[in-house]
Amino acid sequence: MQGASRTSMVGLRERFDRLPAATDLNRLADDLFAVVRVLDENHTLRRALADPATSADNKGALVHGLFDGKIGTESADLVAAAAGLRWSTSAELADGLEQLGMYAIAASAEGGSRLDDVEDELFRFGRIVEREPQLRSALTDRAASPDARNGLVNDLLNGKATAETVRLVGEVVTHPRGRSLERGLDLCGQVVAQRRQRLVALVRSAVPLTEQQKGRLAAALTAQYGHEVHLNTEVDPKVVGGLSVHVGDDVIDGTVAGRLEDVRRRLG
Repeated sequence: MQGASRTSMVGLRERFDRLPAATDLNRLADDLFAVVRVLDENHTLRRALADPATSADNKGALVHGLFDGKIGTESADLVAAAAGLRWSTSAELADGLEQLGMYAIAASAEGGSRLDDVEDELFRFGRIVEREPQLRSALTDRAASPDARNGLVNDLLNGKATAETVRLVGEVVTHPRGRSLERGLDLCGQVVAQRRQRLVALVRSAVPLTEQQKGRLAAALTAQYGHEVHLNTEVDPKVVGGLSVHVGDDVIDGTVAGRLEDVRRRLG
């Protein structure tokens, strides 16, 4: 997201955090995902709701006129609040509502003390998808109906992962919104990390890191970024030696392979 959208997303999450404790977060997520699908299919409506020249009151009235009685009251209020904020593009309004739906699922997991499990399960499932091209093809097969793809997710994960992980994976598999499956799973992981108010670092090393090494690396990254950093570690012989660290869009490549590639580029 670009600057204005990032600021609006922060405000939207803060509004979410003020919802009553009794709010049905799973119903809220379903409502928000349903609104996103409406906006994805109706670009004229999406542009109208994101139009900075239209007052927040008028856009809120449009939201309530369209969605009251079809989604929950809290959901309609959040959509109206989102429409009243500034977004860099109209598409990012829909992106923001989708991420808020994911955030609601993460909050549900947090309430059940399952947020760590969800974070780890998403990471592990993403690595499985990378290693299993046939599975990836089945999950992204556009010839299969969304219900069929969601059924495959349930067959794979029910009883093996938390309900929230199954829900998040099912959402990005059935409604990819133009993303690759890998990008969709990464987005879920980022939103879960936001709920924890921490960053996620993907660390690749040639050999497994010790717990002491992980602790030192996490502390160094936390000091650098000013936020707690959670490490997802992966052994990858291709790095040859050293570490490759990805934090969001930042890449810290201290691997031998990375240095050799840099030399090749310079010579070329």
